[in-house]
Amino acid sequence: MESDLRSIGELARDSGLSVSALRFYDGADVLAPARVDPRTGYRWYAPEQLADARLLARLRRVGLPLADIRAVLGAAPGDDAARRVLDAHLRRLEHGLADARRELSLIRRLIDQRENPMTATPVEYRCTVPARALAEALDAVRFAVGSDPELPVLSGVLFDLDGGLLRLVATDRYRMALAEVPVEAPAADASAAAIVPTALADALRALLGSGAGTAELVLDGTAVGVAVDGHRIEGVALGHDYPDYRALIRLDPVRRVGLPAADLREAVASAPTRTLPSGPDGAACEVAVLAVDEAGRLTVAAPAADASDQDALRVAVNRDFLLEALPAGAPGQLVLELGGPIAPLAIRTPEHPGTFSVLMPVRLPV
Repeated sequence: MESDLRSIGELARDSGLSVSALRFYDGADVLAPARVDPRTGYRWYAPEQLADARLLARLRRVGLPLADIRAVLGAAPGDDAARRVLDAHLRRLEHGLADARRELSLIRRLIDQRENPMTATPVEYRCTVPARALAEALDAVRFAVGSDPELPVLSGVLFDLDGGLLRLVATDRYRMALAEVPVEAPAADASAAAIVPTALADALRALLGSGAGTAELVLDGTAVGVAVDGHRIEGVALGHDYPDYRALIRLDPVRRVGLPAADLREAVASAPTRTLPSGPDGAACEVAVLAVDEAGRLTVAAPAADASDQDALRVAVNRDFLLEALPAGAPGQLVLELGGPIAPLAIRTPEHPGTFSVLMPVRLPV
């Protein structure tokens, strides 16, 4: 009955949401009122909507994105979709906290160096790593190293030591490659990063050779050294701050598609392409389009609109970049993660989950 309806002010008071928040969530199709007065536009809510409003208030407090709030409130009873959304958000919060701790540790070091410039010395970390694993990691990321003289910070491979894990990262803004290598003997709180110039990275790879034995790695933030079988090479790191890459390694894909690497390589190499500008500099590239239908089937489509696959999720990428990224992992099975036409495309190998590539999409003209 209409007399049982709550005014927007009453719902705000009882739920912990403000009146303006309730108006916003009505406009965002998250929590619509049961009735709107056609003359005054005043909103009225059903008694049972109080539970949703209180749930909404708590979802806001933990910073759940709007699309995820809509998914939680719209989930059917007994559907695990709401719990999956919450689990994914909790993982993001945990990752963010870990990143914040790491950054604060580095900030403390910078403060110490600023306050004691004459006595502060870089902290040196030594660890050992299988030479083969380090060689494979360098091979996996080398193709993505930047060469733009206007962006010297990208002209090398980032060696990022975080506890018992060493990450190698390379990017030229349009693609990124990352490889993870477990290491032995570092301190539990070891944290050091150095951008290894391209020439030095190539020399390190040559020293590793076929990857026999173990390699000793020394990092202190300003220099890097590697010793293998009595031979040693070392050099000065680039004096830049590397861009934060962590957001791109925690993508939330809409679709995951598994297929043999050889099949994808053949399909991309033989598919029709279209020459389009890519990136802010407007350089032309050959573009291929990956399309995934509702059944999870992936095809390499023509870049022009195709009425036969209007419901497919389509991502356009630089064809040459995609072909270069495919050999970076194992030659067997691949997993493609697609988030949408303007979201990065991730290419992973199940055998090496810590080694993957990310390609920036190319926007197709409307």
